Amino acid sequence: MTTFHLKQAGALLCGLAGLALTVGASAAGSHAVTDKQLQKIQHVLVIYGENRSFDNLYGLFPGANGIADAKLGVVQVDNDGTPLARLPDVWTGKPPVADPSYPRLPNQPFRLDDAQVHKPFTVETSDLVHRFYQNQEQIDGGKMDKYVAVSDAGALTMGYYDGSAMKLWNIARQYTLADNFFMGAFGGSFLNHMWLACACTPVFPNAPASKVAALGGDNKLARKPTSPASALDGPPQFVLDGAVTPDGYGVNTLQSSYEPSGIPPAAGGDNRLADVAKYPLPPQTEKTIGDALSDKKVSWAWYAGGWNKALQDGMQAPDAKRAVIYNEEGADGINFQPHHQPFNYFLRYAPGTPDRAAHLKDGADLMAAIKQGKLPAVAFYKPEGKLNQHPGYADVAAGDEHIANLIAQIQRSPLWKNTLIVVTYDENGGFWDHVAPPKGDRWGPSNRIPTLIVSPYAKKGYVDHTAYDTTSILKFITRRFGLEPLPGLRPAMGDLTGALQF
Repeated sequence: MTTFHLKQAGALLCGLAGLALTVGASAAGSHAVTDKQLQKIQHVLVIYGENRSFDNLYGLFPGANGIADAKLGVVQVDNDGTPLARLPDVWTGKPPVADPSYPRLPNQPFRLDDAQVHKPFTVETSDLVHRFYQNQEQIDGGKMDKYVAVSDAGALTMGYYDGSAMKLWNIARQYTLADNFFMGAFGGSFLNHMWLACACTPVFPNAPASKVAALGGDNKLARKPTSPASALDGPPQFVLDGAVTPDGYGVNTLQSSYEPSGIPPAAGGDNRLADVAKYPLPPQTEKTIGDALSDKKVSWAWYAGGWNKALQDGMQAPDAKRAVIYNEEGADGINFQPHHQPFNYFLRYAPGTPDRAAHLKDGADLMAAIKQGKLPAVAFYKPEGKLNQHPGYADVAAGDEHIANLIAQIQRSPLWKNTLIVVTYDENGGFWDHVAPPKGDRWGPSNRIPTLIVSPYAKKGYVDHTAYDTTSILKFITRRFGLEPLPGLRPAMGDLTGALQF
């Protein structure tokens, strides 16, 4: 699709009949939201999806900074910095091979769901690399031009959908879509869940050498001599793509010391604990948003789809089949991802503690709470794997249906009149986005991710251009409930109130 056709598609969508959209550059120029007004919001629900960039799902959203706004100069370059003559193949598998179901594509973003590629959002795609060092190399100092060269999925990183058939798209048109909302940290789900919980990066002192990333002199992952010279010939090969930085921070997926964990218990040991001989992340002690809420006696809970079954699954003997954890074909089709459960990494929520029992809940408990009209003041919800929209083991459609239905349940309940719902994603999942993230700190922020603000107090039919990131959710909760701010909150990021009106 040419740039002309991209702009034409955007203009067409903007002209579609339906709810008129208001676009706002920032909260500036509108009436400031007061703390007294915020008291009308009694419940905050954060729904945390998986692995989608803004352009991937909402790049054609009318009024938003999307695909049609991508600069002509944002073409993907090869490892040596020269523009690629075309996109490489879509690589899949280990070792990677070309996926023959994709055509050869020109060097530009492409529709996954058009007649040429024919991958509608009811169909799973393969997964894409989404890790700490690769993500920064892809951003390439804000040029956004090395997504293809560093991806392990080749051209797939440039794919996007016409999301107008999604139920969440329709909800976004009714309420507020934030098109300048960035993931809190570079890389993947593990680190970005931590940033949602504590605005911090976990520490792993004295990590084994096998888990420490091997870096080159430019602070990028060192490549093997056998790594392909050109991205057209295959994905990069790294010496050691470890989960821990050389100075002891956990930045890629590490397992919890507490079950459910991707590491089974030790033979003959406490079946609530992962085998320490396999190097789980040591229990963390940083202050979390949960701690801050508890200190102020504000009710809260982290709800996870499949939590109860995954807990039973993880506490089995080491040689037992773990049918729920990381296995979409397991019991009841649950694919539970332990590294999506940030509070399970913290000492305060260790097995047997009162805080664990009070605050770590199953997704079914959330549904029951909504039905009873008894949500806690702050609730986080993590859908189970098949419903979280993660490439590689979930499609977009199932999660879209699930989250939209959950919102509808709240809208039909007495809770709706004083509830604010934030629907967002942990990270971009390796998908390209054309907007460079703002300068922050060592850890982020990184790529844009879709974020919806849904509430009776959300602006209607509004596209909010205010700069936000994952820590903005914590800033909002902190402000609304008068909490002591966490150290990692970024001053330059908004607190979501630009999306609200009273």
